[in-house]
Amino acid sequence: MRIGIACGYSWDVPGGVQYHCRDLAEELIGRGHDVSVIAPAQEEPAEDFVHPVGAAIPIRYNGSVARLSFGPKVNREVRKWLADGDFDVLHVHEPFTPSVSMLALMSSTCPVVSTFHTAMDRSRILAMASPLVVPILDKIQARIAVSEEARRTAVQHLGGDAWIIPNGVFVKDMQIQAKDERFTGTNEAPTLAFLGRIDEPRKGLPVVAKAFPAIRKGNPGVRLLVAGRGDLDVARAMFGEHAEAVEFLGGVSDEDKALLLGSADAYLAPNTGGESFGIILVEAMSAGAFVVASDIPAFRAVLSDGEFGVHFRNEDPEDLARVVNEALADPQRREAIAHAGAEAAWRFDWSTVASHILSVYETAIRTAQIEVDDE
Repeated sequence: MRIGIACGYSWDVPGGVQYHCRDLAEELIGRGHDVSVIAPAQEEPAEDFVHPVGAAIPIRYNGSVARLSFGPKVNREVRKWLADGDFDVLHVHEPFTPSVSMLALMSSTCPVVSTFHTAMDRSRILAMASPLVVPILDKIQARIAVSEEARRTAVQHLGGDAWIIPNGVFVKDMQIQAKDERFTGTNEAPTLAFLGRIDEPRKGLPVVAKAFPAIRKGNPGVRLLVAGRGDLDVARAMFGEHAEAVEFLGGVSDEDKALLLGSADAYLAPNTGGESFGIILVEAMSAGAFVVASDIPAFRAVLSDGEFGVHFRNEDPEDLARVVNEALADPQRREAIAHAGAEAAWRFDWSTVASHILSVYETAIRTAQIEVDDE
């Protein structure tokens, strides 16, 4: 098939949606399909299948910053891309955000599949925009949501329904051959890992900081490894006198991310909300990590309510400390749960996920043909 993928978020500042579009394109190209991705990007993308449309504008959205691109110039680029691509199917990601995906949807003449990634309880912007957006969404032949939470959000604000197909991971890329001594702990000095923007509150580092004194009381030699970009001075201040046991690694490569996740005694995912899926949990499971996660709905779904990791009450540092200290005291339980998680991660491998998406593409093409025949 000739497949067009529209990503509304900036390729210059990678995030979950961008990684999803990139990995899906690579998997489909590996299967012999002709794939082109269009996205906002000021710098020339490393991937030759990405068509950049220029810089994006940062906008506060769902507790984070979304970088979007809109306007007449971008619209002309999108229309040219659609015409040159002559796609059998167009796959738009986050079609209700005012960016490249919405523009591609508005101008498309081929069958369209959409994927909804966002989960939120309420949105004043979506509530106001839905009367304008819903008619545009009528052009979509088939909808996908990456989780039940993302599906609920889409149905609540936009109506209709969607197949639930999770985000994908290249599981083999996250597996490690041996633990890395930089990140490995001992019984007396265990290591905990945190990954995420350190100055983005919903990623949960402030919760870890509040829990850390009690964790250190139960495990005096514990070491916390924090990977992620942000204001280090602000992050250190969160921990106060306990910052001496925290090592800030900054941004890490994909290789080091896998080694960190797979080598630490526990990976902490204290995210407080705004997560529709939890791809980092799947990456951690793939690396063989023991996962300690907040009990937000998206994380409970990935970990099957504690079967492939353990949960603590969201935004409750005392409960986080209790769960971590209990886990560190029981290495055999940690190993058993981590092993189960590593096995379960394969259900999220792109070899499986892409096959489900291709089935939806075929459904969209058939539906579009039926609509033409009925006219």
